[in-house]
Amino acid sequence: MDLYPLWNSLRIAGISTAVIFFLGILSAYYIARLPRTVKGVLDVILTLPLVLPPTVVGFLLLRLLGPRRPVGAFFLEHFGLRLTMTWESAIFATAVVIFPLMYRTCRGAFESFDENLADAGRTLGLSNTYIFWHIRMPSCRPGILAGMVLAFARALGEYGATSMIAGYTPGRTATISTTVYQLWRTNDDGLALRWVLVNMAISFAVLLAVNLLEKRERRR
Repeated sequence: MDLYPLWNSLRIAGISTAVIFFLGILSAYYIARLPRTVKGVLDVILTLPLVLPPTVVGFLLLRLLGPRRPVGAFFLEHFGLRLTMTWESAIFATAVVIFPLMYRTCRGAFESFDENLADAGRTLGLSNTYIFWHIRMPSCRPGILAGMVLAFARALGEYGATSMIAGYTPGRTATISTTVYQLWRTNDDGLALRWVLVNMAISFAVLLAVNLLEKRERRR
């Protein structure tokens, strides 16, 4: 049993989760402070990948990052980097798909934060940076961590957008999800079932971690 799909899925999920962790926090923090109308418009735009079919997201990314498209042609011509059909290109697709999960979770955490705590800190002469990292973030930590773990679990099982922009090449771009599909197509149901069980075991562990995290925060 070739373990490359497992390794590739874990690194794609890990890198994309790390990217959207910071982007999601910054976007949620600043957008939550905007006027309601502006916030509503940005919410729709940033949450759209969550409701669109993953294949649609993959198609739009291909239109943008393909070797004959504006962004893809620029990177290929000037840096020699191909933004499609590589394992790195799956990071783009996965990050776009899971970003709304992180963003919405963080925004909910920030909106439920008691601003009286921040105001009290300002009366003591604390800077906004200090308040953000030492007061706001610790208070919102449970929601932020839950969003990160759920985003990682979603990234691990991403198929539609990933298969369109990265394809399936054994030993190069194969992930657990694309491997399961290819094994099913070739009637190798036994090996496909083994990969399904691996994916289910990892997802179970991730969700269990979320529940344990929530229980620990309640005790605190």
